[in-house]
Amino acid sequence: MQKLFKFPNLIRRGMNIWPPFRYSGIKITELSADYRRTRVELKYRKLNLNANRTQYGGSIFSMTDPIYSLMLMANLGEKYHVWDKSAYIDFISPGQSTLYTCAELSQQDIDLILDRTQFGEKHLPVFNLQVFDKQHKLVAKVERTLYVRLKAKYRT
Repeated sequence: MQKLFKFPNLIRRGMNIWPPFRYSGIKITELSADYRRTRVELKYRKLNLNANRTQYGGSIFSMTDPIYSLMLMANLGEKYHVWDKSAYIDFISPGQSTLYTCAELSQQDIDLILDRTQFGEKHLPVFNLQVFDKQHKLVAKVERTLYVRLKAKYRT
């Protein structure tokens, strides 16, 4: 694990004061020590509502943005490029309260990525997230495709 990622609580706090999160009411409430589980909340507040007085869709989308990239960078280490490639959101119901999502990364996910990229090939893993409100009602489904590849100096 990279030096940067040795302190998950520091990373969590740093992400929580990062302007795109802080000013949107987004907060990482849990980040496991092994970077395999992350819980994110989007506060319901006046500055974050759309014309219908529900959670702004862009903020819902943003709460899922860097999560899998962060988790993978911590687990794969500094030899890898990890970027978001594409994403898709399906809004199911209006967000009328604080929202949350949980992301999990399994050893199987990591092993598959390592296997597919070991000779320098790019791999495009897909991760799915569900966003819920306080009553555990589904608000949105998000599909994120990442780009993972060994950095050029580590390719064979």
